[in-house]
Amino acid sequence: MLGVASALLVLAQAVLLARIAARAFGGASLADVRPALVALVAVVAGRAAVVWGFEVAGRRAATEVISQLRLDLVDARLRRQPAALDGVQSAEVATGAVAGVDALETTFARYLPQVVLAVVVPVFMWLVGRSTERRAQERWRALAQLSTHFLDVVRGLPTLRAFNRGQAQAARIEAVGEEYRRTTMATLRVAFLSGAVLELAATLGIALVAVVVGVRLAEGRIGFEPALTVLVLAPELYLPLRNLAAQFHASADGAAVAGRLLDLSEARPLPPRSTAVPDPANVPITFASVSFSYPARDVDVLRSVDLRLEPGETVALVGPSGSGKSTLLSLLLRFAEPSQGRVLVGTDDLGSLDAATWRRRIAFVPQGPTLFRGTVADNIRLGDPTAGSEDVQAAARLAGAHEFVSRLPLGYETEVGEGRRQLSAGERRRVALARAFLRDAPLVLLDEPTADLDPLSATLVADAIERLRVGRTLLLVAHRPELAARADRIVRLEDGRIRERAPEAA
Repeated sequence: MLGVASALLVLAQAVLLARIAARAFGGASLADVRPALVALVAVVAGRAAVVWGFEVAGRRAATEVISQLRLDLVDARLRRQPAALDGVQSAEVATGAVAGVDALETTFARYLPQVVLAVVVPVFMWLVGRSTERRAQERWRALAQLSTHFLDVVRGLPTLRAFNRGQAQAARIEAVGEEYRRTTMATLRVAFLSGAVLELAATLGIALVAVVVGVRLAEGRIGFEPALTVLVLAPELYLPLRNLAAQFHASADGAAVAGRLLDLSEARPLPPRSTAVPDPANVPITFASVSFSYPARDVDVLRSVDLRLEPGETVALVGPSGSGKSTLLSLLLRFAEPSQGRVLVGTDDLGSLDAATWRRRIAFVPQGPTLFRGTVADNIRLGDPTAGSEDVQAAARLAGAHEFVSRLPLGYETEVGEGRRQLSAGERRRVALARAFLRDAPLVLLDEPTADLDPLSATLVADAIERLRVGRTLLLVAHRPELAARADRIVRLEDGRIRERAPEAA
């Protein structure tokens, strides 16, 4: 509707300009052309408002589409069964969710609205655009390869440094980066050259109109006012086509990744075979000959693991870094599926249960808890969005967080997170534990809750965990012997296998 209104206002502007110019050349006074001047000012103001509304509508639509696409991508990657995305590199997903989705903004905010205005695009524009699209796809593939390789290198930095292979990987990243630079420059060359071709075509079209109108005016076959109206309209006629061409090249990056992002977000896993989810407070959780390997690796991270968690039991999982402890938690969280074997909840296969319903029975405290931008109370309330202020404070007391929160300038209303007040590592862990208390789930998973903490903070966190374990099944990944010693049972995991079960040794 805004496009139609803009077209009508352009026509009115051209007619008024031609009328004012023709009357002025005919000897009319300012008073004679004043009504037309007032109308022209109103038309120009209306056209400016329509252009503003057109831009706002496009941006709003782009924001909604981008937000929904990111939500769909997160839903497909985390909330649904992860087995549906086997073989998908996490770096590719991360790059697509950030850079790829941002590139779609131009497509929805500028390119598609220009399509509505232009309606019909010349054939040569399509031919040039196809070449740009192919080069943009090559550029995106190079970026995905670069991001995937870089993530793999970052994950393996300790190993690379141990074997003195860091410089070799630096050279490899430089080579992949050079490939990305080359494909980017090739895309830009085509975009600039095709832009020049389209500008030349539009200029020639306007020149042809001017020549025809000039000849007819000289022969007396057309009046001055309609001739001037046509000349004013000619550039406006080609403007949507020129804008469409420019925005097409700008949106090529988005089009290059849109198909892949939609494939990821629309992946449909098999529906769960069971809608009834057992309560971990009443039934044991059993790992039966469970093996797991990541798609990008040939080595099994877990190898025929057999482990049983009894209801209400606290089990400490210890072992060297890289032995598969965090992977074991990922299997329970349904962020991954076993390559072999089964995880049983009672007698039900965990893979057959509804993932969202199962996760509502879990409280998870990661090694690096995230504080989102908001108040301390808002961050604790992530454990239970319906909780009131009293429940939030009660959970904070149990987690040992109330003391430091009460010293903050605004207490529980203090803004934390990105761009706001920063909390220490120990304070973040206690906020995360407060979420777990507020969630009150029968199964609690803790991943290195005291890692990198000073002795005082580690003691406060350990005391909070001691309160959290009461009446719950708790699986604790720990490196500190004093924390593991508080568990009912200690299980040692080494090279992906259960090596030791001892209540005393860490």
